[in-house]
Amino acid sequence: MEHQTFGGEVTIPHAAPGDDSKKRIWKTTIILSIITIVELGVGYLLYFTDFSHLVDLMFKGAVIILSFAKAFYIVSIFMHLGDEIRNMIMTIVVPLLLFVWFIIAFLWDGDSWKNLRNQYAPKDPVKAEQVTQPAHEEGHKGGLK
Repeated sequence: MEHQTFGGEVTIPHAAPGDDSKKRIWKTTIILSIITIVELGVGYLLYFTDFSHLVDLMFKGAVIILSFAKAFYIVSIFMHLGDEIRNMIMTIVVPLLLFVWFIIAFLWDGDSWKNLRNQYAPKDPVKAEQVTQPAHEEGHKGGLK
């Protein structure tokens, strides 16, 4: 039996998922669950203990790497991007990387802005008054001559 097409529409018959795809989905679900449990464990460990700054950064870096691994599995398996050709993958991944760079650049710029604002306009009212008051020139009356 042939499939009907209407107005140039192409229909592709879909088969029910086989055992291979079900195994693949279950494997991915288990991997994502394990990664999530490890991330939560590291998060609780950081919250309830007091490590040095370097160890904190190492744990936070590990959580970021695990988050990227989860994003990779979700995109490749559940969004079926892992089965696509390389050009299609690059069409999606490159703009995503540019967007991530965009977010990092704005966060970096905002942090710089905050640090400069705190440096030149301190929260102490006495210092703030000294910083924001313009230096008056001697002999200048402020009027037109």
